[in-house]
Amino acid sequence: MSQLELSEQEQFRRKALEELRKAGIDPYPAAEFVTNVSTTEIKENFKPEKKKYQDVSIAGRIMNRRIMGNASFAEIQDDKGRIQIYLRRDDICPGDDKTLYNHVFKKFLDIGDFIGVKGFVFITQTGEITIHAKELTVLSKCLRPLPIVKEKDGKIYDGVTDAEFRYRQRYVDLIVNPKVKQVFVKRTRIIDSLREFFNSRGYLEVETPILQPIPGGAAARPFITHHNALDIPLYLRIADELYLKKLIVGGFDGVYEFSKDFRNEGMDRMHNPEFTVMEIYVAYKDYMWMMDFTEEMIEKVALDINGTTKIKYGNEEIDFKRPFARKTMLDTIKEYTDVDITGMDEKQLREVCDTLGIETDETMGKGKLIEQIFDEKCEPHLIQPTFIMDYPVEMSPLCKKHRKDPELTERFELIVNGKELCNAYSELNDPIDQKERFLEQLKLSEKGDDEAMFIDQDFLRALEYGMPPTAGLGVGIDRLTMLLTNQNSIRDVILFPTMRPEK
Repeated sequence: MSQLELSEQEQFRRKALEELRKAGIDPYPAAEFVTNVSTTEIKENFKPEKKKYQDVSIAGRIMNRRIMGNASFAEIQDDKGRIQIYLRRDDICPGDDKTLYNHVFKKFLDIGDFIGVKGFVFITQTGEITIHAKELTVLSKCLRPLPIVKEKDGKIYDGVTDAEFRYRQRYVDLIVNPKVKQVFVKRTRIIDSLREFFNSRGYLEVETPILQPIPGGAAARPFITHHNALDIPLYLRIADELYLKKLIVGGFDGVYEFSKDFRNEGMDRMHNPEFTVMEIYVAYKDYMWMMDFTEEMIEKVALDINGTTKIKYGNEEIDFKRPFARKTMLDTIKEYTDVDITGMDEKQLREVCDTLGIETDETMGKGKLIEQIFDEKCEPHLIQPTFIMDYPVEMSPLCKKHRKDPELTERFELIVNGKELCNAYSELNDPIDQKERFLEQLKLSEKGDDEAMFIDQDFLRALEYGMPPTAGLGVGIDRLTMLLTNQNSIRDVILFPTMRPEK
């Protein structure tokens, strides 16, 4: 980038960089700066009468400053929060050389720069906890000005709101919008809470392939690549399911994985091409057991993250306290459409869709048609956590047929705020039935359904060695995070969401 392409502020900062070097100060020192406290720890624990924090070492980014001649105030931000610092020229520049204060702090350090400060904590006359700096160290020069953020009484009320900027330059978003960082702290805590729940029951966390010769375990359009050495196509995984069930065949009683999955489909506020899923499979269980397990799991996570089962999401208050409502899919469709689709064939279902004003195309089989009816006419009404059970067999190629009705499967989805959060089965472990289901998917593929499942011969072979009765569950981590942090878009809970390249 030439000087002509730089803004006036960027040119000034580069000149300041050179002035620091001329003054014999390295703007990017290599030596470690040891800290012994955080901003939050000081603010939460400082008591003047206890004489604590009289020898602190702290580092952070300058977020504002007020120059007042031979003394100044500044505010620095570390990983935990912000704190005010007080600098007096004669303290940080003992003796005759006042270069560090006059030449450096007053002229060539700016908002966004990193500094290290050593000193003691006191309370100002206005009652603000402050670090009185005795030493100042330049740690890193910021060459681009931060966006201007308006603050009042220590609170940000006009942060950076442009979505394109925030998602594309998340590193700046995190600097100037402290609430954004808390979303991602909570995201990590959600995963920790789930992991603790599974580990306490003795289930094993595993890793399965991301690059797969067959994209199995879900109905979705995959990303495809090519491996040069083997000269074969490979797919980015769309789900973990088939590999995890192979581990159940191999003798594990409970396995789970937090995985990045990839689907080459549309993007909207609920969908990103790269997303995070947790899948767990437990031997000798069924979907009724898994419903109880899921209720307990979600309730625990809500309590761990927010200290209550009740959350605010948009204009809704959602309560994750057990037990959740349970409804069958066909009863729910009848409830919201006044149409009983039980036993209908593909032609009849198309007629129902036409009557209800639901758009369809010729590639859709019975399963997709039923899914369209449910998604458009039922899901938006399901705000509180609700288990939708017993899906038609055409919708669930990997799911065991219902023990009482072979037209249905032992499957449930947990719907919250009108969107799927979890999907679970009594897993199909009959290899002959599974092969027939795969062949039905092949017919859909031949009709033009590019989300139909591939036939996975290795998975069929694994089932032929015998898989015990098994319950499986998938949880969308991004959607769970959206709910528990009150975020409207999946891009607000993914640090670096997929974006169109900059021009």
